[in-house]
Amino acid sequence: MALRDLLVYVDQADSAFLRLQLAVDLAARNASRLTALYVCQPSRMQPEQRATAELSAAVIDRPLQRKHKGVEDAATRLQVALESLGRDRDLMTAWLSVEGPLSVVLPQHARHADLCVMGRDSSPNEKFADYVSEELVFLSGRPVLLVPPVAPCETLGRHIAVAWNSSRAAARALNDALPLIERSERTTVLTVNPADYIDRPGSSSVEQVVEHLRRHGVSANLLTVENVSAQSIADALQSKAREIEADLIVAGAFGDPGLGKSCLATLLASSLSAQPCQFSRLTER
Repeated sequence: MALRDLLVYVDQADSAFLRLQLAVDLAARNASRLTALYVCQPSRMQPEQRATAELSAAVIDRPLQRKHKGVEDAATRLQVALESLGRDRDLMTAWLSVEGPLSVVLPQHARHADLCVMGRDSSPNEKFADYVSEELVFLSGRPVLLVPPVAPCETLGRHIAVAWNSSRAAARALNDALPLIERSERTTVLTVNPADYIDRPGSSSVEQVVEHLRRHGVSANLLTVENVSAQSIADALQSKAREIEADLIVAGAFGDPGLGKSCLATLLASSLSAQPCQFSRLTER
């Protein structure tokens, strides 16, 4: 299946423009239509303030009006950037601004896209970012690509690292990533401590995965990392991926709470940053 309909979530974060640039490049290389989604979340504080404050409504509204203008200005800048980048790459684009709770709106729109690109920002509100990431991965039913706030690469998916452990989640991620893998310039299958799972009932060998990719016209290399503790598997994968200069990791939406925030935990995992990516803590459902 070709990627023909991509969605990128943009917000007021400083990293939103980088995310937009990477999504534009990805869409252009896959001949896809790109929709940028900007979500205006209603303030839960406004009705409470109106009900309890002794100040006048005009005084209460003043900071809210300034905040609203800041949101509008950020949205306008991103919309202009999308249109400009789309023209430069001869790309079909669309801008969508929606009001509502982010954790509801984003999964709804991701469900009718082939792939959703969103940020994984290291913000003060990490707990909320983790929650939204988990909601999107498990409620949208679609592949998700997380982009860290700082990424040294200018493209996504030219050299793809596939994290493989023979699990259902890894197989699902590999299948969803095939349209990207088939267009990549280079693909590497990464395994960590394969002896830990190779003899499990129902497991397939790494060589079978490499052969499966060959049937899709992909000549994949195989790299194995041994003697890694369970708590360090995610870090080992990211370290090896950076070492071979991969710009995208494909991993299953699974995790162990013991792995913490460094756990590779997306259906389509994120592009690599110079520092270890901070992934949300997810569990397979």
